[in-house]
Amino acid sequence: MSSTSEQLQPPVEGSAGGWGRDAKVIALISAAHFTSHVHLMLLPPIFGPVKEAFGVTYTEIGVAITTYNVVSAALQTPAGFLVDRIGPRAMLTAGLLLGAAALAVAALLPAYAIFIVAYALLGLANTVYHPADYSILSATITDKRMGKAFSIHNFAGFLGSGVTPAAVLAIAAVWGWQGAFLAAAMLAICSALLLIVAGGILPRPTRPTQAAARSAATRSAAKLELDLLFSSPVLRNLLFFVCIAMANGGIQTYSVVAMGALHDTPASIANMGLSGFLLFSAAGVLLGGIIADRTAHHEWVAATGFAFTSTMAVLMGWVDMPAAVLIFVMSLGGLLNGIIQPSRDMMVRAVTPPGSFGKVFGFVSTGFNLGGIVAPLLYGWLMDRGQPQMIFAIVTAFILLALVTAVTRSKPQTKTSWTR
Repeated sequence: MSSTSEQLQPPVEGSAGGWGRDAKVIALISAAHFTSHVHLMLLPPIFGPVKEAFGVTYTEIGVAITTYNVVSAALQTPAGFLVDRIGPRAMLTAGLLLGAAALAVAALLPAYAIFIVAYALLGLANTVYHPADYSILSATITDKRMGKAFSIHNFAGFLGSGVTPAAVLAIAAVWGWQGAFLAAAMLAICSALLLIVAGGILPRPTRPTQAAARSAATRSAAKLELDLLFSSPVLRNLLFFVCIAMANGGIQTYSVVAMGALHDTPASIANMGLSGFLLFSAAGVLLGGIIADRTAHHEWVAATGFAFTSTMAVLMGWVDMPAAVLIFVMSLGGLLNGIIQPSRDMMVRAVTPPGSFGKVFGFVSTGFNLGGIVAPLLYGWLMDRGQPQMIFAIVTAFILLALVTAVTRSKPQTKTSWTR
């Protein structure tokens, strides 16, 4: 399938680069991804203080996260088209600066309505990360290192998620939740400055020829792009991402309060377990990148990881585990959850034609937002109704659906060697 999008090319001075240039590109993109996950996990650790500050329910606080995801779901695919057309570096820089502004507004103008608007802006900022990141990596990194590049990129995101709960609680203990929001805003500004100063190493779009420009303006070219997005392989990956988002939404956002309600698990222990899940997920993606570069059977890598994480969810919901066992189980589940991630991305890349990485990754990543729209309201509603165990039942169901979605996909046409 042809694409009317602009092709990305590396800067002339870096076109002959090898691993050194790849490493610089991965580092820049990973810094932005780290920042995006800090923003994503900023609110859950301080649900209580924010809820009390506004005098609202868990469900009403969940509206902020839902608003974030509604905006991201609606605009992430258009953002992917823009990434393919005007270039990912500019879009990524703009997203970081917009995210910083949104968090500053939420902190400095603390009213519930303004807080919701700020989270809508944060959702708009979020639309650029996956399309821009994956467009740059797919166009720049050599094929033999693509799995590792995806794994390092994902590692940075999970690391951001993993360090955020403890960092946010520490900052909030001194400067309040507003101080935590302002610290996250400063992180985004620093990441944007890094892209501005050192981003010359990143690929830039080339101008299409006049013929290509005329083709891009035709209705048939637009239809080709829509046909790609609504093709069966891409839609299957969209469903896969929805399932992951619904499952992770329960574990990352409500597992602490749900286990407290079910088993009287102290918040400190539950948060240690959650940190273990997130930090070992970060470690797992590094191992997953090595695996992804050495097998074409990415669906079975994902299936194995999902089998273990579904077991973890069942144990969390139905077994009152001692503190050490709980932390071990969640950490092991996190490790397997992390191993899945690079194979997940390779499954998407396998069905994406060159020049379309921004729009396809933008479209399938909308699945995260679709799940994010439903998950906070659903799980918050269950908590408000005194049904915490149903959270883990639903998480388990979506993990198993993701497993089925992965193993029933069309098999890859080529195989890679474990000895490459």
